[in-house]
Order: sequence, then C-alpha cells, then structure tokens
Amino acid sequence: MARGSHKVNPIGFRIGVNKNWNSRWYATKEEYADKFLSDKKVNKLIETKLKAAGVASVVIKRLINKVLIEISVARPGVVIGRGGAGINSLKDELTKLLKTNVDIKIFEVKNPDVVAKLVAENIALQCEKRVNPKVAASKAVEAAKNTGLIKGIEVWVGGRIKGAEMARRERVRWGVVPRHTIRSDIDYAFTEAHVPQAGKHGIKVWINKGEKSSYSID
Repeated sequence: MARGSHKVNPIGFRIGVNKNWNSRWYATKEEYADKFLSDKKVNKLIETKLKAAGVASVVIKRLINKVLIEISVARPGVVIGRGGAGINSLKDELTKLLKTNVDIKIFEVKNPDVVAKLVAENIALQCEKRVNPKVAASKAVEAAKNTGLIKGIEVWVGGRIKGAEMARRERVRWGVVPRHTIRSDIDYAFTEAHVPQAGKHGIKVWINKGEKSSYSID
C-alpha cells in the first residue's frame, strides 16, 4: 500500500484555538468572493509598497463605513516616511483600491528574529545573494535561539542547492517544534527565492513560541 501524508497549514490548523483570522468581516454569499479578492489585492499592494519595511502581518477589519487595516512591520519609520508622506501615500492608494474610507494603524515588531515570515524572507534574500542556504538558515536559527523567547525553530530550504542538477532539501532545527499539538503557538511562513543559475528555492519556517490556549478577538 502506498504511503502518503496530508499536510495542513499550521496557522489554519490553530484558527479558533490560539490564532485568529487576518481578514475579519462578515459577507453574504453573493459578496464574499468580491471581498476576498479585494483583500488579496490589498495584501499584494502592501507587500509590494512596504517591502523595505519588513511586513510581518496585515489584518483587515471591515466596519460599517470604513476599512481598518493594521500593519505590523519591523521598520515603521520606512512606512511613515518624512513628515508622514509615506503613510499618507499608502492610505490614498488603499482608499482608491477599496473605494471607501480607510484607516491605517502601524505596529512595530519588537523581535523580528522570532517572526516566521520575516525570518523566511531574510533567508530568501540571502539565498538570492548566493549565500549558502544552510549557512543562511543556521544563522537565522541561531539568532532566534539567542532571543530566549522561543521553545524551538525549524527551517527547510528546498531546491537546486548550489546549482545542483537534482533538487534536495536542507533542514536546520533547534529545540522542540510539535506539529500536532494544537495548543502550541506555532508561527509558520513559506516564501520563495529566485536564485541566479539555481532556479527557485522554497523556504519554510516553523517557530514554536510555547503553549497558548486563547487568542485575541479584537
């Protein structure tokens, strides 16, 4: 009998236990697809425009007469810009896209070394600069470990490592990263790196922040 496995996203797996949705609104069956597509466009715009700021998360809340967007970034100064020009420009673009009033709140990420999305993007950037993937992953794991804020971290980098003919996977792990314990607060991210002469590399990061049995409903 053939053996296989079903993979589930660690964030989606814990929704309602210790994770919350990043899009928080209600829609009828007829409106749902349009609002979902609109949220995807908002995320893409923010990721593109604020790439230099290190976007950790985007939470979209649709209220009666406006849309509230909460953005967590590693470098808030890049978002705000000189005299607030940056955030005003972003607000104008989002208002034009959503065709309604938009409020933006910016939050600073205090410890980017323990945010899976930022760790994955940092490793991807290094891979694109031709740094050995295992070296990049090991440095990221060491930096996260040194914060003393996590219970474990695991990084996978897959692809034609060093331009090899056949794809393979490099794994670096420290501590405990339980996949099936729902009460474990696991931060997960996946991104891709386009490496010159070595094709596309996939980077997965799991970070265990301990056990947590509730989440914010704000």
